[in-house]
Amino acid sequence: MTNNDNGYVLITGGSKGIGKAIAEELAKRSYNLLLIARSEPELSDLANELAHVYGVKVHYLAADLSLSNSASTIFDWIVSNEFSIEILVNNAGYGIWGNFNERSLKEQLEMLQVNINALVELTYLLLPMLEKAKQSYVLNIASTAAYQAVPTLALYAASKAFVLSFTRAIRYELRNSHVSVTCFSPGPVATNFANRAGLNALSKMAQKFNMEADQVAKIAVKAMFNKKSEAIPGITNLISVYANRVLPKSFIERTAANIYKT
Repeated sequence: MTNNDNGYVLITGGSKGIGKAIAEELAKRSYNLLLIARSEPELSDLANELAHVYGVKVHYLAADLSLSNSASTIFDWIVSNEFSIEILVNNAGYGIWGNFNERSLKEQLEMLQVNINALVELTYLLLPMLEKAKQSYVLNIASTAAYQAVPTLALYAASKAFVLSFTRAIRYELRNSHVSVTCFSPGPVATNFANRAGLNALSKMAQKFNMEADQVAKIAVKAMFNKKSEAIPGITNLISVYANRVLPKSFIERTAANIYKT
């Protein structure tokens, strides 16, 4: 039995990593999917696989969220196809490693466009649709980096702190509505994040602490449906976030700088 006559789940960054794992987790629960990512071949392969295995409707749109008009393009696609959105998963995001003044401004602003602007714009554009549903959800994917400043990942950590703060604020604003908003903050996950950020030197260390994407996705989806305000998977990550709250910020920043030093 499927939800084929019901609304859709929109997932950004939905072709790989956590986004792909969340898509599969929701497909297992018979939710129809709208997948957004840059690579059309990857989207096509995943859409065909999920539709075949789980018998759900899966549509996709190849879109580059680093472009300023991307959210409007996605929204126009949704409206023109008369898709009804019941769940929004703002998963797309990436990091750039290096000292702030040593990386190009252009590439850093493009990262902020994906991590912050696209997330905000999509949420704003889709909220009226989400508010019409009997029950709807917004799941914003942040990071444990949201809880501290991280030298050499300065803008990435700051962007995720924005996501956390923004999520909690609109969650409160929507408290009397049918829209539940959750912020999910994973630590290291076995995805391509480190390679894209340029953190190849940390790959061996990361392997010791990585959680698997499907494991993280299960926790994220459960937290969303349980209407949690925020969730952090894994005991190591919980301890890390707690330490950030009780230890001196200068100590936390120095430790992070030594881990991620250039």
